[in-house]
Amino acid sequence: MAYQTITLRPGRVEDVETIHAALRKLASHSGARQEIKSTAEDLRRYGFRENPACSALIAEVDGEFAGLCLHFPIFSTWLGRPGVYVQDLYVEHRFRGRQIGKKLLRRIAKQCLEAGGAYLRLSVDTDNETAKAFYENLGIGWSRYEQVRKIVGEAFLAFADAPEERR
Repeated sequence: MAYQTITLRPGRVEDVETIHAALRKLASHSGARQEIKSTAEDLRRYGFRENPACSALIAEVDGEFAGLCLHFPIFSTWLGRPGVYVQDLYVEHRFRGRQIGKKLLRRIAKQCLEAGGAYLRLSVDTDNETAKAFYENLGIGWSRYEQVRKIVGEAFLAFADAPEERR
């Protein structure tokens, strides 16, 4: 195979369709395609505004989309320091095995560190043994004292819109 150049760059608004397509592929690979409710317009609206809710780092091989890392800033009250949460890490199947995922995560960690951050956090689909092994190999281990919880959809709306209780 001829040498190919891997480039990392920030995602741009014109990447929205590609980013969303990658997220759909990631969900399909995880067996959760039906869980994707977002649209490319949602990513455009929330990821490319003045104070974006998330950012993307794009990997390209010789100018062709190869993968992405979707992330956003977080803060640890226990550490007293900012960090970064990796929401989605995706590498196109034909580009796997070239350490693109590792390069994406390292760049995000470096950017976090340069901004005063002290940690990287992510979650892994419970059935994705390949991802678990990948993260363990990089030294990204399980948190022994946390378990992710969430509330979405109708349950979230009902919870958020419930009247304040008076005591």
